[in-house]
Order: sequence, then structure tokens, then C-alpha cells
Amino acid sequence: MRPDVEAMKADIEQSVALLRRRLDWDVALRKLDELNARVEDPTLWDKPEQAQAVSRERSQLEAKINTVKAMEQDLEDGVMLAEMADEEGDEGALEDARASLRGIKERAARAELEALLSGEADGNDAYLEVNSGAGGTESNDWAGMLLRMYSRWAKAHDYEVTIEAYEEGEQAGVKSATILISGPNAYGWLKSESGVHRLVRISPYDAAAKRHTSFASIGVSPVVDDAIEIDINPSDVRTDTYRASGAGGQHINKTDSAVRLTHIPTNTVVACQAGRSQHQNREQAWKMLRARLYELELQKREAVAQALADAKTDIGWGHQIRSYVLQPYQMVKDLRTEVETSDTQGVLDGDLDAFMGAALAARVGETRGSSTD
Repeated sequence: MRPDVEAMKADIEQSVALLRRRLDWDVALRKLDELNARVEDPTLWDKPEQAQAVSRERSQLEAKINTVKAMEQDLEDGVMLAEMADEEGDEGALEDARASLRGIKERAARAELEALLSGEADGNDAYLEVNSGAGGTESNDWAGMLLRMYSRWAKAHDYEVTIEAYEEGEQAGVKSATILISGPNAYGWLKSESGVHRLVRISPYDAAAKRHTSFASIGVSPVVDDAIEIDINPSDVRTDTYRASGAGGQHINKTDSAVRLTHIPTNTVVACQAGRSQHQNREQAWKMLRARLYELELQKREAVAQALADAKTDIGWGHQIRSYVLQPYQMVKDLRTEVETSDTQGVLDGDLDAFMGAALAARVGETRGSSTD
């Protein structure tokens, strides 16, 4: 077997072995049998909420087990193809085998990281909020670039993106916006993106072509499902209605359909204008508020609430988690994990997996993050 093929085979086998250990393979198989038996029990569906929870747990565990089995089978097929091609001197078939093994290796690396998503809300959908910092048009434009970046990342991973609130900048970009990103482990992947993001570039709005530094903040909250109870005293919440702005249907700017909720004890503010009626927006805004308050509770448990609060109150120097430098050189660098890349356009087009993976690994004490170029 060619040395490069042998090396890829060894790397994939190591990843599969790690996944089996994290799943506690034998225990996982027994657990899946138990869950299958429970789902097939017709009496379970007498309690719909409990049945849905069991069904969801079964589906998640089955997906993890099937991922490992599929990689093992694909590895066996790929190695066999490589050996046959090598024996026959068929370089074209050998390169096909190499490409297959590289694909399996990438899948294994992502599966390793997904195995770390063990938080109680990691599997949930996520709200992502972007706010521009001080600086007017420059910061608004940067906030718009970040909104596009995360939307592209989500769509590249087959996640659904829904705009929940959108306030345009006066000349360009956005002042603030909230999107709902729906898909498996959306919150688990995105949670480490909360913080201040710094951009350095030659401003397209400066006739003198001077270099400018802009800031915008990202906040991520999990969508709270019915299994997680969040008690909110209605008297603690102020409700405001206003006319929606930005992209939307014919109702935009004609009625006070948009809803803003302010949780007074925590000064948490959410807004929604995506629905066609005030009732729809009010209902969705309450879901968003529950998500934000739940995220605050998660922050307290992780003892980072104060640091995140500081970052949100001062969108500027000393609080950024990542720098995007377009001038005088090309570099995106995460200041927490030291992961960096010179492919700035790729990152701004949504290629964020290396940064998210390193942050996720660091968050749980792993060390698999590394620089990329």
C-alpha cells in the first residue's frame, strides 16, 4: 500500500476509535435497542411530549452510530480500491481512492468535533444577532458583511436561515439584525461566535482611501424547546410595537406590526418583524426572549457571563474575539485559539469551520485546533 494511503487509513482508524470511545460503543448499542423498543410501544404515544423526546433521543443516537458504521465501511471500500489500483498500476483509480479517503478523513474530523457537542442545548436551533459598533456607515457595512458571512456558512451546511428582525444602516449595511438558523447542532457550532469582531481595511467610503478599523458584535442564543422550562414574569417585560422596516411583504411600513420586548431585570431586548401580523411577531418575540434568557443562564453556569457582558457593552478595542485584516496584509485570526488563515475571502464567504472547531475543542479542554492556510 502506498505510504500516503497508509497514513490516511491510520488517521481515519484513529478517529473512528475515538468516536467509539466517546460513544461508549457497547453501551450506545444497548441504549439504541432500548429506545427502539420504547418507540415501538404504542402506549408511549399516550403521552405525546414524552414520546417526542424519546423519538428525538433515538434519532440522534442512531445517527451517531450510523455515522461511525458508514465511515468504517467506506474506509474498507476505499482501502480495497487503493490496493487493487496499486497492484494493477492504475494511477487514475488510485487517485480516485485517495480522493475518497480524503473525504472520509474530513468527515471523521467533523464527526469528532460533533461528538463534543454534549451541552443540553447544543443540538438546538440558534438565534444569531449582529449589532454594529460605533462608527456609522463603516460599522454598519461590517455588520452587514458578518450577517452575509454567517448566512453563507449556514446555507453551506444545509441549515435554514430566516430573518427575524432587520434594521438597515443609513447608507449601507445594517445597524442590527437577528436571524434564526435551523438545523442539527446549530447552537452547538455557533455558540463560540459570540463576541466582538474587528475589521481592518481600506474604506470604500473614504475618498482619501485611508485604512479604517470597524467593530461589530455577534450574539448567539439557543432556541428553547418545550423540554426546557423558562419562567418569565409578564410584569417584568415591556412590550413596544412599531412599523417594520427593510425587506418584507406589503405590510411593511403600513402597520405597527413589529414587536419589541424588553426584559427589565436583565435589560434584555429582542425584536421581531418577520411575521405578517403583530400577533405572529409577538409570539416569535417571546420565543426569542426565552432563548436569550436561557443563554444568560448558560453563561452563568460556565462562569463567563461577566466577560460576555463586558464585550456586549463596549463594542471596540480590547474586547474582540477575532480580527479580520484586509489591509495592509490578508489575515483572519482568532484571538482565543490562535487559529489563523490568509484566505480572508473564503472566511467572509462563510468558511468558518476551522475557527468554530478550534473554539469548540478549546471550550471542552481539547487541543485539536490548528492553523490553516
